[in-house]
Amino acid sequence: MADHKLKLGSLTALVIGSMIGGGIFSLPKDMASGAEVGAILIGWGITAVGMLALAFVFQTLANRKPDLDNGVYTYAKAGFGNYLGFSSAWGYWISAWVGNVAYLMLLMNTLGYFFPILKNPETSSVSVWGIVLASVLLWSMHMLVLRGVKTAAFINTIITIAKVIPLFAFIVIALFAFKFDIFTSDIWGTNSPDLGSVMTQVKSMMLVTVWVFIGIEGASVYSASAEKRTDVGKATVMGFLSVLALLILVNVLSAGVLKQAELAGLDNPSMAHVLAHVVGPWGATFISVGLGISLLGALLAWTLFAAETLYVASKDGTVPAFFHRENKNAAPINALWATNIGMQIFLILNLFSDGSYQKMVALATSMILIPYLFSAAYAALLTMRKETYDKDPQDLGKDAVIAWIATVYGIWLIYAAGVQYLLLSMLLYAPGTFIYVWARKENKQVVFTAIEKLYVAAVFIGAVVAIVGLKQGWLSL
Repeated sequence: MADHKLKLGSLTALVIGSMIGGGIFSLPKDMASGAEVGAILIGWGITAVGMLALAFVFQTLANRKPDLDNGVYTYAKAGFGNYLGFSSAWGYWISAWVGNVAYLMLLMNTLGYFFPILKNPETSSVSVWGIVLASVLLWSMHMLVLRGVKTAAFINTIITIAKVIPLFAFIVIALFAFKFDIFTSDIWGTNSPDLGSVMTQVKSMMLVTVWVFIGIEGASVYSASAEKRTDVGKATVMGFLSVLALLILVNVLSAGVLKQAELAGLDNPSMAHVLAHVVGPWGATFISVGLGISLLGALLAWTLFAAETLYVASKDGTVPAFFHRENKNAAPINALWATNIGMQIFLILNLFSDGSYQKMVALATSMILIPYLFSAAYAALLTMRKETYDKDPQDLGKDAVIAWIATVYGIWLIYAAGVQYLLLSMLLYAPGTFIYVWARKENKQVVFTAIEKLYVAAVFIGAVVAIVGLKQGWLSL
């Protein structure tokens, strides 16, 4: 299997490639829609500390628990039992492909700038032809991944290099166009009462910041395929710091080019319109091309992550053995089919609902909050038990502080997301329980412990409430 192993460069590119998808190209509008500059800076401060702590958590767990591959779900399973471990894998898997649906919708909106037939002229949503093209791209990606993980990872590395070029160009141009008086015109949003208090503004941007950082665990997902186990942690931290710098620069510099209300009123990809404001129409074309490349890379990376999650979870019976089948290129074929069929269904559903890029983003983000929280909580649990610290007790205090910061940040994110998306996520977690029962019976294991029955009850109660909310209209998807 040595020829399938991934080196540090490929692992880092997977982390960067998955984080730099469509989110950064929509960042100016998405942030300005709910917050002014002061709250945005506070939010980035919270995010930088929380996500850096989470990055260090994945680095620490990769080194201290080398036997736990595909860490996003195995950490939850090792720390909190089989059902919560499964729920973490299920939530991560759904988050990955729902996020891909969001990317495809954004890509069709971007291509609609050049080919209006891809957009509905009345609602500006994706048209039937847009869904058809998105489906063609989806199954083309499917065929590429079937060629094998290493081939797909190599292509992802090339795409990652290509898509950072327009980002660097935007940063340089925006730096020269930056006006301090625009940046400081209404720092706390006092002239925009609809934004609410500073705390309300900070909360409003939390799901956006998580969305643009989803993928930070990318190297952990592929820990079993890493050439060196220590490269997993290095790739995680290197990828995080690189993307953090790009995100903050894009967001802050845009706020010095256009005011909050102007940014909030832009269409996505808003970065294209910010650059067009500075240099003219060619700027929008330039960024739109960069976004197209970026989205293709993110689609590839997240298709890999989603399929790998189900595949690895099938090894230890967390999900049924059905998902463990490989083709001759060592690609997880059944896991891949399940992933892309789910995406296809959601693409078709968007024709019959008012689904939008922003709603898909929020749903994908809410689904991944629980896996992130369980990973951080497991790291905190290790420090409480002093497990794996026999040989280096001097690291215990540092690791405990980092783990608890990441855990508190995970709880804060669920609070900031709000009840609506927590309930919607329960609606997607509930069907997974039947897959879990299938796996447990297949392995002739006790299905639920006493405490797990309480977890299941809570999930299904939340799902029922979500169904009622959707029917009555106070919840929407």
